[in-house]
Amino acid sequence: MSLMQNLNTLIQYGLPGHMLSRAVGQLAFCEIPQVKNTLIQQFIKRFDIQMEEVAEPSLDAYPHFNAFFTRALKAGIRPLAGREQIASPADGTVFSGGQLSGDTRLTAKGHHFALAELFGGHEYDKTYQEGHYLTIYLSPKDYHRVHCPIDAELKHMVHVPGRLFSVNESTTTTIPAVFARNERVILHFKSEYGPFCMVLVGAMLVASVETPFAGLITPPGRGVTEWNYHRGPHHKFAQGDEVGRFQYGSTVITVLPPSMKGFSSAITDGQSVKMGESLGQL
Repeated sequence: MSLMQNLNTLIQYGLPGHMLSRAVGQLAFCEIPQVKNTLIQQFIKRFDIQMEEVAEPSLDAYPHFNAFFTRALKAGIRPLAGREQIASPADGTVFSGGQLSGDTRLTAKGHHFALAELFGGHEYDKTYQEGHYLTIYLSPKDYHRVHCPIDAELKHMVHVPGRLFSVNESTTTTIPAVFARNERVILHFKSEYGPFCMVLVGAMLVASVETPFAGLITPPGRGVTEWNYHRGPHHKFAQGDEVGRFQYGSTVITVLPPSMKGFSSAITDGQSVKMGESLGQL
């Protein structure tokens, strides 16, 4: 572990993550044209945003910076993998993945933690014994909407409060089980191939996680919050339908049961993926 990694970790332990995120969030929602356009222009330049992919290229169409950050892409720009394939839920970089052990432990940059920790103590972890998982990191430059990897229906959603550590490689290497410590939203789905879940992990400067069916999810309060959809309303998604969006760079962890074939062995840590591309066979 380098000196800079140690320093970065110490700084993050001391930073008031939620307060800083709220402050940045206020700036991100500023509607003063000169301010928001300058922020967007600098962001495009800094992160080399591919504007030819963006559905609405005019900056005047965005009321604030955050509207641009969570921008839509042109229709068809991300082809879908198709039936019997697991589509990538997001643009990003693969952090880690593999098969879950009998005690459902995940690995992230050398650290191990139980699926029950990630789920906030819920018993769903038993469903995924010997199952599969894949972690995708969304950097600030990436498209920040998250999509359903297969046709499915949402049955249960849980918000687990927590810290807002950064989730870049330095932090995930030095802070144990950072994904199970950060604020997160867990989406439990049912499909014809079996249940699966997606964990949307918040991070430093993430002002909120938003879904198209429940609106703004974080931060709603200090305790665990649950939404049970078993008896309705029914939220059904086709492969590629949006299920959520981040306000800043973060992480999506997809967990599959052993009844599914899992993710392709050709997918490696550090690999870039695009929303919709095949991650493996169902």
